[in-house]
Amino acid sequence: MKIKQTARHWATKQALTVPGVRSVTRSGLVYLHTRIFLSKADPSHRDERTDHLDALFEGTIDAYTAGLTAGYTEAEAREITHIQANFDFYNHGWVEMMEIPVSEIETHYDRYREFFEAHDITIEQPLGEFRPTTVPTAPKTPDKLESLDPERDQPNAEGGYADDVYVEDESGNVQVGDTEQPDDVDLSDAVGSPDDP
Repeated sequence: MKIKQTARHWATKQALTVPGVRSVTRSGLVYLHTRIFLSKADPSHRDERTDHLDALFEGTIDAYTAGLTAGYTEAEAREITHIQANFDFYNHGWVEMMEIPVSEIETHYDRYREFFEAHDITIEQPLGEFRPTTVPTAPKTPDKLESLDPERDQPNAEGGYADDVYVEDESGNVQVGDTEQPDDVDLSDAVGSPDDP
């Protein structure tokens, strides 16, 4: 998968470890991700998916911190969460929201199989042990999967990045693996900080 990595990502990673800041950062991350992925959904389905996505992203934040604790890099830990979200979208038939082609679902699972199996994560159960107590249901659109035309139905999916984590830096350059973490991470760059746009 290709993901971006900027000063904001490094600051957010650090903010998740700071007492008093952590909860604000978590809330900011949930709000941000729900908003981003709803913008990719058919407008007629956005309202009915909001609560489900909020719970989904609550769980993926816990998976992110577990990934970091297990020794995965920042980009790898974040990619794990994006893959979990894509499993969920796939299960619901929300193919227009997916970042990876349907055909690459199992390849992405296999890359992180050790982590996923350790936390009871499967394609069918994307959150595994990180599933919140309550995850509101949202209507599925299985017909989108059954008659899938990748060119037409997956406008946000970018294929060809299933063999590793690819990172795009602030200048638009793409490399395999993380960019270099700044020496002077500024928490004001973190998602959810008072200076967050």
